[in-house]
Formats: sequence, structure tokens, C-alpha cells
Amino acid sequence: MAAFTSGGERGREQSREGSLSIVGAGMRIVGEMATDGVLKVEGVIHGSIRATQQVVVARGGSIVGDVYTREAIVGGTVSGSIYADARVEIQEQAEVHGDIATKTLVVQEDGEVNGHVRMGEVKAMELGASVAEPKPSAERIASAVQ
Repeated sequence: MAAFTSGGERGREQSREGSLSIVGAGMRIVGEMATDGVLKVEGVIHGSIRATQQVVVARGGSIVGDVYTREAIVGGTVSGSIYADARVEIQEQAEVHGDIATKTLVVQEDGEVNGHVRMGEVKAMELGASVAEPKPSAERIASAVQ
């Protein structure tokens, strides 16, 4: 719940919550992406993503690359690994073709995961500190999941 006052207070509240970025249906992005807020993918992204709050892949949306976030909700397809500090949810008919490292995993009926799953405390933002770096080694992944 938020208390609203004159304009300045609302601006500070938005910066604490982060922003919402949307890759719309029919849109294709090639390259690395980073945001301090939430990223919703309805189109296609070819490249790794770092979102401090949440990544939502809508039904019909697709990511080809690794995802580093606090929470990931997949309704479409991810071809790459997902590193989420708090939670990953794979919805009905969604597909993940890659490894998942997270504290909590929810896979709905007909959701698909083709990869290894590691559960425990994850330091996703440290792993994805620079999304332009090469894919993390097995040792870095193991040290990030405690």
C-alpha cells in the first residue's frame, strides 16, 4: 500500500520499486539486457538477461540466453540457464531447455524442464554481474548455490 503526496514522493517510491520493461510481441532483440526492475518478454530475446526484480516470459515469448534474477516466471520458452535468488515458476506448457538454480521451484502440470536443477541459496546477481562475461563455470555455479 502506498501513501500519495505531491509529485516528489511518488518519484522516490517508483525508484525503490524499479521499473517495468516490456519486449512486445513481434519484437526481437539481439544482445545483452540489464534492468533494475521487472522485464516482461512477449517477443524474442537472443542474449543474456539480468533483472534485479523479476523476469516474466509470457506465453509465446522466448529467451535464448541465460537469465539472472530474483524471480522468474516462464509461460513461454527459455533456451538457457536460469539463476534466480528466490523462485522459478514454470507454467503450463512452458519450456526451459537449460539448467535452473534457485531456492524455490514450481512446475505446473505440462510444464517442461530439460536440464539440471540445483536448489538452495543462489547469488544470481553475483553470477550475472556482467552478462557479457562468458557462461559461468560449474565451480562458480556450485559456489553460488549453498
